[in-house]
Amino acid sequence: MSQHQPQLTDARLTLEGRVATLTLDRHDVRNALTGTALVDDIIAVAQWVNACDEVSVLVITGAGSAFSAGGNVKDMASRGGDFAGDVAEVSARYRRGIQRIPLALAEVEVPIIAAVNGPAIGAGFDLANMADIRIASSRAKFGETFLNLGIIPGDGGAWFMQRLIGYQRAFELTLSGRVIDAEEAKEYGIVLEVCDPEALMEKVGELAGRIAAQPPKATRLTKRLMKMAQRTELKDFLDLCAVFQGMCHNEPEHLEAVNAMLEKMAK
Repeated sequence: MSQHQPQLTDARLTLEGRVATLTLDRHDVRNALTGTALVDDIIAVAQWVNACDEVSVLVITGAGSAFSAGGNVKDMASRGGDFAGDVAEVSARYRRGIQRIPLALAEVEVPIIAAVNGPAIGAGFDLANMADIRIASSRAKFGETFLNLGIIPGDGGAWFMQRLIGYQRAFELTLSGRVIDAEEAKEYGIVLEVCDPEALMEKVGELAGRIAAQPPKATRLTKRLMKMAQRTELKDFLDLCAVFQGMCHNEPEHLEAVNAMLEKMAK
């Protein structure tokens, strides 16, 4: 079913060819996730994507020079904004604020591609790691820099990165707080590809378009299975596969795809 696009405050949203593109648009603060409306914007888009059958892929990128600088360090220095108050207040603000992003993105039913246009630092790095695939501009940099500021990754970063690249390398990057360039990130398996800055959105568009051309219902079911495989025993997982496959065989898109394949083979 079609759903009206949400009204966003600090981001822009487009939908073209079944590909939704969310652009974080607070380049004045390097797309910081705290002290802006970006948390609410991201969550609104995540919920819209799930309810809108016209979307098969979600691309997340940043406007300006940065993908996202994460937390607002000036607010940290002044103990203001999201960082004000005692332990209970700060804890509640994290749970009601930035921690809603990983929970919302984990529930997104379509593939998510992060087009990392520039530095992805702290919570910005973690946001990129919440995507299914990351394509980076050669200008991108990545840093799990929380410990440099005397804080921990409060948005789930320590959960995501080790599942992406393994415990040892994730541990080293998190505990050292060092910032790496796009090529090193590719070497570690953080990003799939690195390209010239001016070619980034074209490269991401090609990949997104290829995925978006697949039968949409089966695409959503496949992503759900990929996620479930990480937390399900094999026997239970195969039971799910059997049910999902039964659903696919009864969808008109399956027969359309099979007939298109037969036509191609006949040529």
